[in-house]
Amino acid sequence: KDYFLRNQLNYTLPHTLHSHGKQSIKMTVKLGINGFGRIGRLVCRAALEHPGDVMPVAVNDPFLSLDYAAYMFQYDSVHGKYPGVVTADAATNSLIVDDGKGGKAAIKFFSEKNPSDIPWGTVGATYVCESTGVFTTTDKAKAHLGGGAKKVIISAPSADAPMYVVGVNHKNYDGSADVVSNASCTTNCLAPLAKVIHDKYGIVEGLMTTVHASTATQLVVDGPAKGGKDWRGGRAAIANLIPSSTGAAKAVGKVIPELNGKLTGMAVRCPTPDVSMVDLTVKLATGCTGAELLATLKAAAEGEMNGILGYTDHAVVSQDFVHDNRSSIVDGSACIALNDTFHKVISWYDNEWGYSNRLVDLAVHMSTVDK
Repeated sequence: KDYFLRNQLNYTLPHTLHSHGKQSIKMTVKLGINGFGRIGRLVCRAALEHPGDVMPVAVNDPFLSLDYAAYMFQYDSVHGKYPGVVTADAATNSLIVDDGKGGKAAIKFFSEKNPSDIPWGTVGATYVCESTGVFTTTDKAKAHLGGGAKKVIISAPSADAPMYVVGVNHKNYDGSADVVSNASCTTNCLAPLAKVIHDKYGIVEGLMTTVHASTATQLVVDGPAKGGKDWRGGRAAIANLIPSSTGAAKAVGKVIPELNGKLTGMAVRCPTPDVSMVDLTVKLATGCTGAELLATLKAAAEGEMNGILGYTDHAVVSQDFVHDNRSSIVDGSACIALNDTFHKVISWYDNEWGYSNRLVDLAVHMSTVDK
């Protein structure tokens, strides 16, 4: 079996989710999405691919008209045109999504600026994806509960909300938190790697660099950086490699407490629209050869991490992973070792699509616990 080609196969919920005892309870999660930007639209698209598990029932974005929202969902410069037909129904103020296979969804469209004013309860949206990038603390995200939502998943790291990475610590969710974080796309790539390596060999310390695609926070040409603090972040995204800070490596310590304080990292933003690469350099407590480390990672990709972690030894480049739904795909032929305790692991991730699928997976898992 070629695990590099998994993104061409029909996607099912990751193996690790099925291992939860309550997964057999069948229910469709009704999902609301606040913020119809890159992640909001792709979470909606990912949810529509799994109608038996989750269904998007409402979208809120005060900065888009209904017609414009339909257009932006239909057309995507990275992931391609939506394979079905998306229309704006002004009579019901809804997006009508016909998947072209006999399935049709009506997604109510709201335009509220205040999360507490969004009437999630009127459409039965019990879970809300908070993807505006604005309401990232528990206090701010909790405002969604005022509109009838029961749980909120923030599509970004949070300063105070519990952080879950599917395949790593999602089983720690016990239903007590009303607001949780799906961490970042980079933490979702790094944490599965770190878990597999640490469980087998022990990580003494490590440094990570994510060679990261450009994002909407950057500028096309030189200009004032958003927020005014990161001067390099204001330089042209299409013309530069831009060193940047990231909390993704430190955040691994929140989802794997034993690694707290043992990992840190940085980012280099690149002039590509999607797909990023984690470069993890670690010192191990128990030594192993490069071949042994790769065998461990491959076994995890084929076993307990299947659907989350991937493995390939093909001569791949970033474009080969566009629309790959896994969190982290180890590039075996790019990994190197200085000696038995000092290794560099390279892993790819579609920072948009993989992450969006994990958020949907997390919502489904939470529903089995909350039930």
